[in-house]
Amino acid sequence: MPSMTQKIADDARALGVRKGSALLVHSSFRSLGGGVTAQEVIDGLREALGPGGTLVFPTLSYLFVGPAHARTFDVRTTPSNVGYLPEYFRTQVSDARRSLCPTHSCAAAGEKRDFLVGDHALDDTPAGAHSPFRRLLELDGSILFLGCGTNCNTSMHAVEELSRPPYLFEGRYDYELTDETGKTVVRPCYAHDFRGVSQQYRRMEDLLTGDELRTGHILQSPCHLMRCAPLWEKADAKLREDPLWFVDRT
Repeated sequence: MPSMTQKIADDARALGVRKGSALLVHSSFRSLGGGVTAQEVIDGLREALGPGGTLVFPTLSYLFVGPAHARTFDVRTTPSNVGYLPEYFRTQVSDARRSLCPTHSCAAAGEKRDFLVGDHALDDTPAGAHSPFRRLLELDGSILFLGCGTNCNTSMHAVEELSRPPYLFEGRYDYELTDETGKTVVRPCYAHDFRGVSQQYRRMEDLLTGDELRTGHILQSPCHLMRCAPLWEKADAKLREDPLWFVDRT
């Protein structure tokens, strides 16, 4: 009988995870069912990616850092607010490195780690040209939604920043950012708004066809796997046609 790690790797490959690629994972750990550890999930996904692959988790902290909260971010100690697996990954995986962004950081481990997360602090928006979300596109990466549905698609913010629909930003603020060496700098960053709208990013499922969007299971978890290139192309085209297509007024 294969180990839990091997089963996860096999399921991920069957879903379409490509060896040597970069993979951003949104996740619900609970959806996998009992009897599996966070380390087994991470090891299984890394095995599916192979030695040249890179695993990425969003480690967003907008519930703790932002205009209405503290404006200080420490890449080592500021917790993530997007679930158990990202927090485990950033704190327990020895080669994981987290990007320096007050609200929309990511952590990565693997071949392209530094390319993905090393320059995020150069952006003055949460998901700009140096962010892991944009860099994932440059690597022809994919996004795995592990039991959480596709509405939590943070990469859509990066697409939105290309055309800047009217709901996107609400102001620019200075933040104190502390890196892994303990060095602190002050950097400005725009804050996302979304007041008065609800995000409807699951609508991307209607735009993607064939291998652009694959569905299946990893263990008990229902999964979606999106290729970044068609996601960006089709989402940007739709936003330029209708800037409010991915939101509903509340």
